[in-house]
Amino acid sequence: MTKGTIEISNLVKKFKDDFIAVDGISLHVNRGQCYAFLGPNGAGKTTAIKILTTLSEPTSGLVKVSGFDVKKEPEKVRWEIGVVLQDTGLDQDLTGREILELQARLFHMTRKQAKERTSKLLEMVGLTKDANRQIKKFSGGMRRRLDLAATLVHEPTILFLDEPTTGLDPLNRKAIWNEIRRLNREEGVTVFLTTQYLEEADELADYISIINRGKLVASGTADELKDSIGADLITFEFADDQIAGSAARMLKNSGGIEHQGSRVTLTIQEATKRLPMLMEKLTRAGIQINELDISSPTLDDVFIRVTGEKEEGA
Repeated sequence: MTKGTIEISNLVKKFKDDFIAVDGISLHVNRGQCYAFLGPNGAGKTTAIKILTTLSEPTSGLVKVSGFDVKKEPEKVRWEIGVVLQDTGLDQDLTGREILELQARLFHMTRKQAKERTSKLLEMVGLTKDANRQIKKFSGGMRRRLDLAATLVHEPTILFLDEPTTGLDPLNRKAIWNEIRRLNREEGVTVFLTTQYLEEADELADYISIINRGKLVASGTADELKDSIGADLITFEFADDQIAGSAARMLKNSGGIEHQGSRVTLTIQEATKRLPMLMEKLTRAGIQINELDISSPTLDDVFIRVTGEKEEGA
């Protein structure tokens, strides 16, 4: 059954200057899955989202959403999806209730159906008490919850979320997480998520793909991606950048080295066993360690490893 699924095969998107934004990616999203799509700025993830949501056409390749070809059957795709973009387009002078009733009417509901659906959605996202306030008087978190409700009016099988919690405080971010999790796990809505918060992907996603320079560079569950690094991390903090540089050169043959400012991170097997020897080596060279930490790999570490840079907001 293809309803609620996403199928991408050899997707390519070129622009007029021959710039290739998406370079032959293929992926499959199962019905009811929460799928995170990560990548640095300019990696191609926004272009891919636009193609999946019929806002842009692919140059080549096959893209099907809920079994419908995005190029040949865009109208059918739109009936299957809900889209939450980074910037909301809500009319600031309308109330929350008016926004949702208008959206329902646009999807051909009767006035009675629109009112009933609106009341249900307002309760679902916790905005019943504020339903008659103008949007311009809403907080950022309330606007994001209303935006989410507006995309659910027609009961889509797939929800596309493009950085849904950017700019929100931790409390509102958790509230949005809870609603996404409920929609996905209790109502079976397929979720395709892009985010600049790696913690968000770790918390919500069943499966994660990372895109860089138009190509998929890593895919798997959060645990599989972390295990792919296959080592622990030792982070040394030194007095300044110069001392850290000397330490990095001295430890370069011990494992993978990352040097940033006064910090040196060593990717190494059996970190606990090998740490005393490393500390002794630095001490003999007269290099003093201010702080150190041993940790297991995180999604942030995976992201840095496969893209060569740190995700914003991570």
